[in-house]
Parts: sequence; structure tokens; C-alpha cells
Amino acid sequence: MVADQWYDKNGVWTGSATILPDGKVVMLYTGSTTENVQVQNLAYPADHSDPLLINWVKYSGNPVLVPPPGILDKDFRDPTTAWLTSEGKWRITIGSKINKTGIALVYDTKDFIYYELLDGVLHAVPGTGMWECVDFFPVSKTEENGLDTSVNGPSVKHVVKASLDDDRHDYYSIGTYHEKNGTWIPDEPKIDVGIGLRYDYGIYYAAKTFYDQNKNRRVLWGWIGESDSEAADMQKGWASVQSIPRTILFDKKTGTHLLQWPVEEIESLRLKSYEFNQVKVQAGSVVPLDVGPATQLDIIAEFEIDKEALEKTTGSNVTFSCSSSGGTIERGALGPFGLLVLADDSLSEQTPVYFYIAKGSDGKLKTFFCNDQSRSSVASDVNKQIYGNLVPVLEGEKLSLRVLVDHSIVESFAQGGRTVITSRVYPTKAIYGAAKLFLFNNATEASVSASLRIWQMNSAFIRPYPNNKESQ
Repeated sequence: MVADQWYDKNGVWTGSATILPDGKVVMLYTGSTTENVQVQNLAYPADHSDPLLINWVKYSGNPVLVPPPGILDKDFRDPTTAWLTSEGKWRITIGSKINKTGIALVYDTKDFIYYELLDGVLHAVPGTGMWECVDFFPVSKTEENGLDTSVNGPSVKHVVKASLDDDRHDYYSIGTYHEKNGTWIPDEPKIDVGIGLRYDYGIYYAAKTFYDQNKNRRVLWGWIGESDSEAADMQKGWASVQSIPRTILFDKKTGTHLLQWPVEEIESLRLKSYEFNQVKVQAGSVVPLDVGPATQLDIIAEFEIDKEALEKTTGSNVTFSCSSSGGTIERGALGPFGLLVLADDSLSEQTPVYFYIAKGSDGKLKTFFCNDQSRSSVASDVNKQIYGNLVPVLEGEKLSLRVLVDHSIVESFAQGGRTVITSRVYPTKAIYGAAKLFLFNNATEASVSASLRIWQMNSAFIRPYPNNKESQ
């Protein structure tokens, strides 16, 4: 859609589609008006039988919503997919803020043209600032599949997700939705939206889910920005990509987390595979894995740490954090250990994806999952942060990892997708045939053993969809 009307002249921004019971589709999207006021607009496909819905018609009566009293002109954006209430009305939520409190406003509609603003808000969290790209969806407590956005009931939890404009990260929380008054309450206020869990601890933003009714799954799309210089982007001629789509499920084991996992379609790109079983990696060592060029890989790995070292190690009251640590150079008794991806032979460029186990003075173990970009490139104009967070590891679980490597993007999933990190790296030497893969263990005391299955990945060769009219 082109920014060509007074109500969207300064931007056709985020929107969401809703599939109606008759199979037709409506779209609500945010427009920035000629006066820079954020308003909500309605659009629908010119031809509902077009499989790609390429052409859209903007409703002649736009905008259908303007900022309500008490909401500033530039704090009203990103409508969600609508869901049905038990009264048969459609309900949406829109991101906003009041002072420094992030909020999600709630509207009901019967026809997507006229709307009623509900009293109160879906949810609000003080100090979190503007909520962009709010998402709201159900997850099943009992089943291994996604749910239509309108599903509700005793076996369902609801997720509220917001992209925080202040820090450009996507936060989510799991809780209970009360349909009658249109409110949602987090299960654990300590990990409320914007102050607790993130979809991704790397460079990942403005994510949005949809329900795929053909495969009964909820799919998450996210945006991976750039973290090099604008000059470098201009030289490349492009900037930013979509992440690999992920399925989302409720993590029944923790009850607090979601599980994100690459969609199964990614497996159709797998080529030759390599297996490595019980590779012993001594403390302080690096082991090369011969898998050919390592720029496009799908890696599944499991690590077991030496139990004797686990027990012998004395605890410490020093707190560990991925981002403030020295990365893989900072050695502890039980870590870091994991993979060096996009590395050259001399290891002058490398992106470590790794676990770090910290033993507290109470003897309890905490496992961290990190990505270290500090040596990802010899280029100087790129982000070299260390990303990561705590990952819950439950009794009897091995440390598991899946990593998708794609030239300048590394998407890493720990413990079945409980904690995810996307790194955007810019190697200059570790490219094409010169990119290698290594196991490493920089712990001071514990050895680890690793078992891996690794696939070379084909390019997706994305081409325009064949338009039958043109090909005839």
C-alpha cells in the first residue's frame, strides 16, 4: 500500500489482517496523517480470490479510529488481529502510552468501521514507555499446537507482547485474559510485559504472530535490523531482513516461558549432513568440525558437562551476566563452552554461541546462554555487543542448542527454544569457503562432551510468485 492519502501521507505503518468467517480478509493499519497524527485505517483486498492478495482498496471513510482523549497524536499505533468475543463482536488492541506507562487500549467493533473504546486498558506497565506492535494471542496448556486468536477457555493462557520503543526489544508475558471487562493479568508480575522475558535477546524487533489454520500452528515473524554503519548499508544497497519464521508454543515444563522453534519448512533446504558423537572437548581447547563451507548451516547440538567437575566446583557469590562479562575470554570453572560459528582458520573472526554455568554460594547452578560478537568481524564499524540471558535447565535435561547460520545472521535456540538469540554479524574473512565451524570449551575445570548433527543448507532461491496471467 502506498502512502497516498491525507490519512497516511506520512507513512503506511504496521497493520494486522483478520480472516472473517466467510473467508474474506480485512486489514487495519496505522497511517501517519499530513499533520503527523497516528490514525487507524481500514483496507480490504481488491480481489479476494487472488492467492497473494496483492492489490488493496482503502476504505473511503478512513480513518476509522483517531487517538482518544488523553492520548497524544504520536502515541497511537499498530492494531492487532481481531478476535471474537462471546457476544459476537470483534475486539482489537492498540499500543499507546500515558506519560511513561506503556498501555494497550481495547476496542470492540461489529463491522471494522465503527468502534467502541472499552473502559480501562487490556494491560499497563509503569516505566515501560510506548508500546509498539502489541500482540495478543492464546496458547494451549495441554496441546502441542497453536490456537486460533479467538480461542478462550480453562485450558488456555494468553500472551501479551509489546515492542518497547524506548529500548527496541520485544517483551512478552503469560497470563489470564478476562473477556468480560477486556483485561489481562500476568501470572507473575515480576516478569510482566517490558520488565521480564524477551522473545529474543539479540537484534530482533517488531515481531508479530498469526494463526496458520492449515497446519494448526502459531507462527512468529520478526524483523532483524542492521548493526553496522549506515554508510555500509548504503554501499550494500539494502538493509534489514525478516527472521526465519518460528512456531510458538507454551512451555508446559516451566509454565513461564514460550518455546520458539524454526518452522518445519526450513528443513526442506537441508543438504548433506554430518554427525559427530560424544566429541570430548577438554577445558581450554578448541576442536575443528569438518563440515565444508560453514556459511549456511543448520546445527543441532547437545552438551554434557563432566559431573565430577560440577560437584567439585566451589560456589561463588559473584553474579554473572552475558552482556557485562568479557565474553568467551572470561573463564569460569564451568564455562563458557559451545560453538564458534562464522570463524576463520586463525580464529581472528568468530561468533561464539555458548553456555556458561555459574554456581552460586548456595551450591545452586544457573545456566546462561550467550552470543559473543566482540570478535565477530575485524571491521570497525559494527556492533560488537555480547548478548544473552539466563536459560532455565530442568532436572534431567541435557544442554541443547539449535543454530541457524546464514552468512551474516546467526539465530540460536537453547533448550528447545526457551531462550533465543539473533546475532547480526559482518565477517570479512570468515565468508563463503573460508568460514569454518569449531567446538570450544574455555572452562577452567570441566570438560564437556558434545554430540551434533549438522546440515549444509541450500539457498531458498526466493523468486516472484508466478502470475498466471503474465505467463500465458
